[in-house]
Amino acid sequence: MNARVFEDKPAVREATPLMVGLFGTSGGGKTFSALRLATGIQKVTGGDIFGIDTESRRMLHYADKFKFKHVPFGAPFASLDYLAAVEHCVKKGAKIIVDSMSHEHEGPGGVLEQHAVETQRLAKLWNVSEAKAQIAAWSAPKQARRRMINTLLQINANFVFCFRAKDKLKIVSGKDPVDLGTMPICGEEFFFEMTLSCLLMPMDKGVPTWKSEYPGERMMMKLPGQFEAMFGQPRQLDEDTGQKLAEWSAGTVRAPKVTLTEADIERMVDSMDVTTIQMLDAAYQAAREQCKAAGDKAARDRIVSVYEQMKKALTAPASDAA
Repeated sequence: MNARVFEDKPAVREATPLMVGLFGTSGGGKTFSALRLATGIQKVTGGDIFGIDTESRRMLHYADKFKFKHVPFGAPFASLDYLAAVEHCVKKGAKIIVDSMSHEHEGPGGVLEQHAVETQRLAKLWNVSEAKAQIAAWSAPKQARRRMINTLLQINANFVFCFRAKDKLKIVSGKDPVDLGTMPICGEEFFFEMTLSCLLMPMDKGVPTWKSEYPGERMMMKLPGQFEAMFGQPRQLDEDTGQKLAEWSAGTVRAPKVTLTEADIERMVDSMDVTTIQMLDAAYQAAREQCKAAGDKAARDRIVSVYEQMKKALTAPASDAA
């Protein structure tokens, strides 16, 4: 048997797609906050925002405030149906919102319903009680969910998932029930994959709650150290938050910010000499290669676009003279 060969190299933080989870009861502002975050993420990554809407087209309530592609998604809500909806959007270069992800767990065709159907099927097939078939009946729906999760983790896109939530009690034998607080309706194994997860309470207008007396809420909130400064003061989730999250996710090699207006370009052109133009060419090539190394085609395209505008402005006087 040949010995395995391993390789080591200095650790460099690479680009990391975002998986942001927003959970709360009705009135917490999940959909509106998700669209604001996605709009900020888009400023860094480019691409279209796709809203996968399981909530009877309610996302369209915000169509006059945000620019996004709307994807109606009705039952059945099986894990692989969710995956198919996401893959449809990814093929079109999407930065994605899913509202709501909770149907994958307890909606028609979701994991809980699949388990109930499979329990009945196995009990009949094996001629046993449903109680004896329950554990084995988890296999098929759980395998489908795991396939969904594993595939989502490999997709180079940013996600904002909305989760419905409800108050939950933990029953402890011989003791009083434990109030867990407001818990997301979902499979925990999926929710724990979130990069960041925010509890949005009703009437808080999209301001996340980070402290709670309830153990369930504390377990489901997720604020990694790299984001603590970003959420140090209570504030609404907004476009700026989304942009900062996306800048973090870009990795060690960050895409240059190109936000020049036509007036900026004109002022630069007026002050340029041959040396400055040569420096511009060198900076352009370096920035383009940097974005290429980071795999950020959207940023590279923005750099090319602004550079072409500047070159056009530089050569315009000569063209006019001719």
